Amino acid sequence: MANTPQSKKRARQNQTRALINKARRSRIRTYLRRVEEAIASGDQDAAATALRSAQPELMRGVSKGVFHKNTAARKMSRLSARVKALG
Repeated sequence: MANTPQSKKRARQNQTRALINKARRSRIRTYLRRVEEAIASGDQDAAATALRSAQPELMRGVSKGVFHKNTAARKMSRLSARVKALG
């Protein structure tokens, strides 16, 4: 349990950041799901469009510290390869 004023404040800040990070992670997963759905439907144009919209969201997650840089790169690489294979 937090005892000092500083540790109490850090606990409050951690709760706030956790909520923000959870929302950001959920938003990114939504974008990635849209790409997956477009790939599953077999529509390369829709998949490519969804991938282009997901890329900045994923990179924003990296810059905000929600995802590791290599994790985002791996996801983008695998998704783009699958989109390219549709063609």
